[in-house]
Amino acid sequence: MAEPYYLTTAIHYPNGRPHIGHAYETIAADAMARFQRLRGRRVRFQTGTDEHGLKMAQKARELGTTPRALADDMSGHFKALFDKFEISYDRFFRTSEDAHHRASQALWQAMEASGDLYLDRYEGWYSVRDEAYYDDSEVVTGEGGEKLSPQGTPLEWTVEESWFFRLSRYQQPLLALYRDRPGFIRPESRRNEVVRFVEGGLRDLSVSRTSFDWGVKVPGAEHHVMYVWVDALTNYLTGLGYPDETDDFSTFWPADLHLIGKDIVRFHAVYWPAFLMSAGLALPRQVFGHGFLLNRGLKESKSLGNVTDPGELADRFGVDPLRYFLLREFSFGQDGSWSVEAIVNRTNSELSNSFGNLAQRVLSFIAKHCGGRIEAEAPVTEPDQALRDLVHHACAIELPEAFEKLAFAAGLEAWMKAVFACNAYVDEQAPWALRKTDPARMQRVLATLCGAIRDLSVAIAPVTPGAAAQLLDMLCIAPADRSFAALAHDPAMGPIRVDNPRPVFPRLDLPAEAAA
Repeated sequence: MAEPYYLTTAIHYPNGRPHIGHAYETIAADAMARFQRLRGRRVRFQTGTDEHGLKMAQKARELGTTPRALADDMSGHFKALFDKFEISYDRFFRTSEDAHHRASQALWQAMEASGDLYLDRYEGWYSVRDEAYYDDSEVVTGEGGEKLSPQGTPLEWTVEESWFFRLSRYQQPLLALYRDRPGFIRPESRRNEVVRFVEGGLRDLSVSRTSFDWGVKVPGAEHHVMYVWVDALTNYLTGLGYPDETDDFSTFWPADLHLIGKDIVRFHAVYWPAFLMSAGLALPRQVFGHGFLLNRGLKESKSLGNVTDPGELADRFGVDPLRYFLLREFSFGQDGSWSVEAIVNRTNSELSNSFGNLAQRVLSFIAKHCGGRIEAEAPVTEPDQALRDLVHHACAIELPEAFEKLAFAAGLEAWMKAVFACNAYVDEQAPWALRKTDPARMQRVLATLCGAIRDLSVAIAPVTPGAAAQLLDMLCIAPADRSFAALAHDPAMGPIRVDNPRPVFPRLDLPAEAAA
């Protein structure tokens, strides 16, 4: 039985259309899901939309519609975008589903049974935009005297009856968790921030609202709706059938990875494990908070007029090149800055000129001069073996080791070094010259290159699934042989067939406005 692997993105808040940050996180999660499948694991990958809360209710009122209608509309945009980017989710989740209300209420009742919920009165600062409560010590005064969160979002002083969760009870258990499982929060900088926050002391958390009704009703107190983060975090359980004892739940929980933005680490690394401890449920194995995607060094915002539609970028530059760029250009976990010039330059230099050109000239040469078939009966020489060893080490060892750590850029750097080595080998061996002087040696060189292209295509498939599949089709590689385990078997030792070679990474032109 294959080892299970469960990963999730944050569920995205659909009070507006998806932006490039939503695409970035979900593409990274998809690359990890595809990578784990190619490693032979039984993967469950969940994403979706977080549709409750005051922010959604206010946006719907502003637009003259209902929260449900807004959620239905916007959730469709997210799903369409993820389908465009070939996101291989197993479940697209919506918190407005009836099953989710039932699961959230079951988690609430489990926490209540532990004595961790009580009714009181909340007075304090609340950010509608963040859907978060802030302590006085965290409040920042703006230039106009307005009260802001540490993220610069407006705060409202809120007074209402509320249920509270005894978060203070879990300060020491949480610190013990971070101590005993240092990999629970990554990267290290996020872990340090969370530890400092918890060491500073935890106050009980307000977990219900009475000022609006768009959300999950509190069991036994239905004039209250749950704090949106109680409901939102529960999605990771609901998607596996909780509270029922389903096969999915017993197989996949606890989650192996919650992949989220750095701005919501506190909810996932403090509140979520505390809720789960209270309910007597196992904790996820890792929470990874990635950095922000910046537009020429600036965070995207409507006021600056620099909000990017990722679907338009995909239409302009291609899905695979954009997926590659986002995981190659900067270290995952840190903030990264993008521009159209960077997308074009990275695509042309690495995918088009290097890997794409390598595959096209080798496969086209075989189709044109070898009838699309190679027997490769000549002996393997030292340069052949050296290239095979280098490519295998990059594709079967270096890239997987890096991807397991979500170090996508490092894994792709190792992959590119192998691509460069293949191009150097082509130039050194010159199969076009060997065709006249030593046809048998030419076939061995071409077979070595086909084996390398097979390995490179399999290794890059989690990042550029469409192009990788096309190349493996051209090499007539069977679906069963398109996994990391298959890299142990060298196809260059047997007959090789090439079918209908064609370019998979065309060069991109710099848009006129960027060139100007």
